[in-house]
Amino acid sequence: AFDLFGQRMGEKIVLVLAFQDEEPVAGALNFIGGDALYGRYWGCTRDIRFLHFELCYYQAIDAAIELGLSRVEAGAQGGHKLARGYEPVETVSAHWIADPGFREAIEDFLERERAGVAADRNYLATRTPFRQA
Repeated sequence: AFDLFGQRMGEKIVLVLAFQDEEPVAGALNFIGGDALYGRYWGCTRDIRFLHFELCYYQAIDAAIELGLSRVEAGAQGGHKLARGYEPVETVSAHWIADPGFREAIEDFLERERAGVAADRNYLATRTPFRQA
């Protein structure tokens, strides 16, 4: 498969795996953008302390540096990301919903959700580990 820029999709992916006794036990899937590494999926078969942070944060940062990317976008959710240096950022998405009734219901929900997300983002932005200007 090719993306819009003519590169193979596999050239735009960073997959970080953790092994225990030669068996894969966890993985983090990241996508390479123009200037950022986008962390999107994480999974594990065992609960191993700090493994999530190692794969999703530290290894992602190392990969971004190695690839010459300026930032890592760690994805949605999580006040726990503040302690790791990830500030809340606004993200956008686009969807096309064919059914008019379903589209209207989703739009109604999104209108209400936007206010809550903005409030959460503002709250978290005041609690980052960085000095405020």
